[in-house]
Amino acid sequence: MQLSLASKRARIAAAGAALAVGAGLYTAGAASAEHSVPRTDKEIPNLTKVTDKIKAYYGDTTDKNGQHYASPDSNYAKQVADIQKKAKAQLEKAVKNQSGKNQSGKKGAAKPAIVLDLDDTTLLTYNYELQQGFHFTPESQDAYLKSTDMAPVFGMPQLVNWAQSKGITVFYVTGRDEHQRDWSVRNLKNAGYKPAADTAHFFLKNKKTPPAYLPCGATCNTVEYKAGTRKHIESQGYRIVGNFGDQYSDLQGGYAQHTYKLPNPMYFLP
Repeated sequence: MQLSLASKRARIAAAGAALAVGAGLYTAGAASAEHSVPRTDKEIPNLTKVTDKIKAYYGDTTDKNGQHYASPDSNYAKQVADIQKKAKAQLEKAVKNQSGKNQSGKKGAAKPAIVLDLDDTTLLTYNYELQQGFHFTPESQDAYLKSTDMAPVFGMPQLVNWAQSKGITVFYVTGRDEHQRDWSVRNLKNAGYKPAADTAHFFLKNKKTPPAYLPCGATCNTVEYKAGTRKHIESQGYRIVGNFGDQYSDLQGGYAQHTYKLPNPMYFLP
């Protein structure tokens, strides 16, 4: 999910959020209309009503401390479960077909792997978003990640751990900044993800010293960064059989046999 979360996070406005809640799909046409200049107030859905729809979709629950969490019985959780069911069936086929080749053309020995985004793909940002009133800032994100673990996206630890048990190597690729690595590793572990998020399997954006395998260096947009990282993973002898993300920019650019778009009506990242 991310286009340099520290500086370029674009919020979905009300119309886009309502579309995502209803259909889980944000089309290119909707994106274009979303950022056009409204001619009258009637073209702008009421922000409070959209927020209420988002909360209902996630099955908003509040603990004794007033913190908001999504419900495992929510329509969000049900939609995620349907995506995971499809992904698991396809991953099972991929495990049986060990002789496949990756997009780089390497045959035979390519080992199956999956790539996962973090925010709203493996870890659910809902509580953070509600705390901030859907208003992201780098400072508030740092403060939250440093002190608080995000809950896992429903069912994802089970799917990821199952994939590892079947011989599929797990990689995490996020737009979070390199300085957030330790907090993110802690959160993944505490959320129940067994595949190690070590330096060989966990990629974060590093603008200070970008890796040589990214031609765009520190100026990569989300698609360039994530597709370039997947290409690098495949160059190490892997065949990416599944790429999971909550933004279309997580999934574009190739270097994956199957892509899985998880629902996220809270924000949009180009």
